[in-house]
Amino acid sequence: MFKIKSPNYKQLADEKLIVAIANGDSAAFNELYKRYNERMLYYFYRMLWNDRELAQDFLQDLFFKIIDKPHLFDVERKFSTWIFSIAHNMCKNEYRNRVVRDIIEEGADTDIILYDEEPVNYSSLQIEDVFNCLHEFDEMHRTAFLLKYREGLSIDEISAILELPVGTIKSRLFYTRKRIQKKLQHKIHSSNEY
Repeated sequence: MFKIKSPNYKQLADEKLIVAIANGDSAAFNELYKRYNERMLYYFYRMLWNDRELAQDFLQDLFFKIIDKPHLFDVERKFSTWIFSIAHNMCKNEYRNRVVRDIIEEGADTDIILYDEEPVNYSSLQIEDVFNCLHEFDEMHRTAFLLKYREGLSIDEISAILELPVGTIKSRLFYTRKRIQKKLQHKIHSSNEY
């Protein structure tokens, strides 16, 4: 009698796992969940006003969507782009439901801050300080920043997720970086006064 060898899920690409999930393979789902649950929880936490309970709820909803409709995955795409697209749309819907818009003053997209004074001493800052500044930005700026600097996605991948031109993504990242830099420089100067 031959024993059928089960696949080594840790070595399978995300895209292969989602195909296995569509065929009812719960072990493939468990592996995919291990790979993405912390990343997605962090994403939801930052996108949803640092509300841990809400982030947990959204994480559960996200994975229920994957279990419920794995066949909607386009095997020609990267899985990470697909899952972040779903997460982004979930957050957008939450913003609409709460009527949270225009966090940044009107016209901020065109008012790019150029700040060329003394360099920031980033060694005295925690990475968390940078990400804590994100609550001041609208959801598109926050999303682009998190996808680029937390998730390490390319500009093209972010463009596909947000369904925006590459130039718009670059502009939003530039604006967000400059505004965070200015805020952190102010924080450093304030702390040096004491």
